[in-house]
Formats: sequence, C-alpha cells, structure tokens
Amino acid sequence: MEKLYDIVTALDICADIIVTGRDVRPEFGQKEKNVGDYFLEMGGSTCIFACQAAKLGLKTIGVGTAGKDVFGELVLKTLTDSGVDTSCVETDSSKKTAVSIHLSEGEDRAILTYPGTIDVEGLGKRILPIVEKARHIHIGSYYLMEKLMPDYPKIIQCAKRAGTTISLDTNWDPQEKWDRGLEEILPYVDVFFPNINEVTGISGESDCDKAAGRLSRDVGILVLKKGSEGAALYEKGKAVMVQSPIKVDVIDAVGAGDSFDAGFLYGYLNGLDRHKCLAVANLCGAWNTLRVGGTAGQVRIDELDHLLKNTF
Repeated sequence: MEKLYDIVTALDICADIIVTGRDVRPEFGQKEKNVGDYFLEMGGSTCIFACQAAKLGLKTIGVGTAGKDVFGELVLKTLTDSGVDTSCVETDSSKKTAVSIHLSEGEDRAILTYPGTIDVEGLGKRILPIVEKARHIHIGSYYLMEKLMPDYPKIIQCAKRAGTTISLDTNWDPQEKWDRGLEEILPYVDVFFPNINEVTGISGESDCDKAAGRLSRDVGILVLKKGSEGAALYEKGKAVMVQSPIKVDVIDAVGAGDSFDAGFLYGYLNGLDRHKCLAVANLCGAWNTLRVGGTAGQVRIDELDHLLKNTF
C-alpha cells in the first residue's frame, strides 16, 4: 500500500498551564504564595512530538479527540499551525479537553493532570486504518491512554504486516506499576525512548545504564534520554554510542523529551547514521528548552542544517 504519511500518532490532546518561579511548591493549610509567572500552552506528549516532527518536514497525522472548549481550540490551532494533519481529530462537546498543571523549577517539574480527552474510547479503531498508510507509528503517553492499551497488539500486528516501523515513549506511569502490557509490545518496538526515571521504573534496576542495557535486549534500539547529561544509544544489551549534552540556559524543559524523539526519528526515517540521529535529537531537545512551553522553541527544517553546523 502507498505510504501517504511519514508518521502517525495517537494524540493525547491536552492544554498546559505552566507555573514558573524559584519556589512553586504549594503548601496546604490555605497558604498562598506568589510565583514568577504562568503560561497557557498546548500540551500533551504526542501533540508536542507531532508538532516537532511536522516542523522538520515529516508528513505527520494525528488521531485524537478534543473538547469543544477554549483549550481544545488552542490545541487544534497549535497543531495546525505547526503543519500537523488534524483531519482525523474529532471534537466532542460532552468531554473536557485535558489539562496539565506544570509546577516548573528549572529543569525539573511536578505535573497535575486532568485526563479528559487524553483517554477516550474507540481511538484504536480510528488509528488502525491509518497505520498501514504510514511509514512509522509513534506510541506515546502509554500509561495515560489506558483505553488504547488493549488495541496495541492489533495495531502493532497491522504495522508489522505493512512494514511500518514503531517507536515508543511511555512517559511516566502515574500508578508506578510500570507494566500493564508493556512487556508484550516491547519486542516489536524498533526505537524505544525512555528517560532515566522511566528506564529504572520499567526495568526495576536502580542503575539507569544497567536498566537501559537490559531493556535494549528486547527492542531494536534504545535511546536513553539523560537530560543535562546528554543521551546514549543501546543495542543488544550494550551502550554503543554516547552524545554529549548541548549546553544551553534552560528556561523551561516542558516538551524537550518529545522534541528529542521527533528529532531522532527525523534522522531515522531519512536514513541518517546513528550519530547524526542523536545530534538532531539533542539539538531539538535543547532548543525546546529555550522558550516556555512545548512548541515555541522547536527547530524548523529550514534552520536545521545551520544549527547543526554551528552547534557541534
């Protein structure tokens, strides 16, 4: 079948309210604190990912549901302005668009999420017909999109039959159980994108390098996101490549990992060598942190070569 898209992803449609400052940690007992600033931006791991992928010239389509509210309008406008195909996004007046409140201190943050439109019924049936038309499917927000979990075996079978490659970024598990069907799908994943906390949680290992080595035996390649320490690529139980971090003055880290994923897949789908894939990924992740929110600092294809030449 003709491949109409480079990437398809199930969209965890969500708005972000980002609260920043030196101390944004609330205290109960009706205590009130002043904070540095706040911002309202599009959120959602796969939404941010899709925007970065589209900005890098990858034909990206998202499948999801938005509420008929101001937050849903914000998300759809941001996706569309970034070049994401939203023709398979439905709006539903009976649902509220999901909202995440980020309490952000530098590179670290705490997140409170109302799941709303992130986890909706029937998303698997809607994404299934598109999988075979795409070169690649990116699975994100695995633990938040619980209603989609039972459909992944069928989706993955369809992808494999159609020659569609698969990437996975689980994100954090709010229940901290770390399985819920994950072991069944990992052997079919071509590129796995955990960060340090996720890789130790999923593996049960306390050491992130041992954890990454162990999990890399179950997937094609594992790309470990280490934040300010850079990134490492593992294959068949061993670290085969390390990428030093790009030193930047971080303003906000929301969405950096999602933009990293898209940068790596830009290289992966364009046949670049692994070093170049990691370089593009690190660049996209680092540049994302220079602006508040998940999309404002994202790299565009027309500036990619210039940034690569002047950064590495």
